[in-house]
Amino acid sequence: MSAAPGPRLLVDKIWERHVVRALGQGYDLLYVTRHMVHELSSDVAFAALAKTGRPVRRPDLTFATEDHVVSTAPDRGDDSVPDKAHYLRWLRDYTARSGITSFPLGDRRQGIVHVVAPEQGIALPGTLLVCGDSHTCTVGGLGAIAWGIGTSEVAHVLATQTLVKRRPRTMRVTFEGRPGPGTSAKDLILRLIGHVGAAGGDGHAVEYAGAAIRALDVEGRLTLCNLSIELGARIGTVAPDDVTFDYLAGRPFAPKGAAWDAAVADWRTLPSDPDARADREVTLDVTDLAPQVTWGTSPAMVTDVQGTVPDPSHEADPIRRAAAERALEYMALEPGTRLADVPVDVVFVGSCTNSRLSDLRAAARVARGRRVAPGVRALVVPGSGEVRRAAEAEGLDRAFLEAGFEWRAPGCSMCVSANDDRVGPGKRCVSTSNRNFESRQGPGARTHLASPATAAASAITGRIADPRSFLENA
Repeated sequence: MSAAPGPRLLVDKIWERHVVRALGQGYDLLYVTRHMVHELSSDVAFAALAKTGRPVRRPDLTFATEDHVVSTAPDRGDDSVPDKAHYLRWLRDYTARSGITSFPLGDRRQGIVHVVAPEQGIALPGTLLVCGDSHTCTVGGLGAIAWGIGTSEVAHVLATQTLVKRRPRTMRVTFEGRPGPGTSAKDLILRLIGHVGAAGGDGHAVEYAGAAIRALDVEGRLTLCNLSIELGARIGTVAPDDVTFDYLAGRPFAPKGAAWDAAVADWRTLPSDPDARADREVTLDVTDLAPQVTWGTSPAMVTDVQGTVPDPSHEADPIRRAAAERALEYMALEPGTRLADVPVDVVFVGSCTNSRLSDLRAAARVARGRRVAPGVRALVVPGSGEVRRAAEAEGLDRAFLEAGFEWRAPGCSMCVSANDDRVGPGKRCVSTSNRNFESRQGPGARTHLASPATAAASAITGRIADPRSFLENA
């Protein structure tokens, strides 16, 4: 008789459900329960299958959307970004021939892949979901395990519905306390990355826990998990609970009727066992956490919105000191500069990090009744057609338009310069996206990552701004 398994973490439980075969040396052959594809990372994979004549093994478990290269202009069409239109046509042709459910331009479900998957109930607690995009870790906020894969792996999943993966170490981050008004999930995760570094989670699957996490709605949990890759972890998770189940109830691809009841009963068994311990445990008290803003070219280069640009000469590690010096040169900032004195040219509210309805509400609360500062271009890009319609039903679009923001159509937009939404060379952008690398938002663009409320406040003032002063009178 085999011994009963010891205490297990959420990640362990889900992982073990998907092992087809242990391959040795820590590697497993895993069954993939959901697979998301988009136009920019799937063309080569589809071509590989077409060349060999292999069919898609489980087209019912793969879902496609168009997001990376699409224009977000309100009057957009397939050819609005002419040099990328072939990606859309290839995706539509292959998904139609293969029987894959697809959300093309014009479909109200179209949107950013990591927004669509939770919103449609494609991502569910306990699932193993992969996608050819590094921010696939987003959907771990529902109690799934998910990560981004390369093009050859996309082809492998399409052909076999399996994937070989080495089991990661585990890391649990406990956020103690409750942050005050004006501080969001984006600020929590930026604070964590600043604390542990951009490689602090390397080789780990991260579970986020604690009172601050339980207090988040599902959309906040998705934001938190979205930036797991920015601390070096490919997987980020939050244990499912009643908040999760209420969010998923009635979603188009979620279970219905008796199957729903059975699913919820099963999902309640997923949270980590009380005595389970991770390979690494990190605790952060966020009771007095202020809104966070990045100053450099890594999400780990972050400080309080009311803080100052740090002096690299105070950094003892020569590698980190050199990186900070390069970052300041690229960002055209001087040590000791107050962030509140840094002017901005562009503000972007959107991306798979912060383009859901709650994000737009947070930005609109700051923008309503105010005006974008002269010389600032401010864009709001909903994460999906469903988000856009819900926001318009609440009048959020009018609040933004009256304040001088642009109200756009769904897509990745300025998060990544793969379409026609770009920050100009040398221009400074406060962005709700997830990466501030050199030229991420366009050649020579300078990016400061922040929450939707901070971004909106910066658009109004024309400088990096603390949103809390706006919310006091909202």
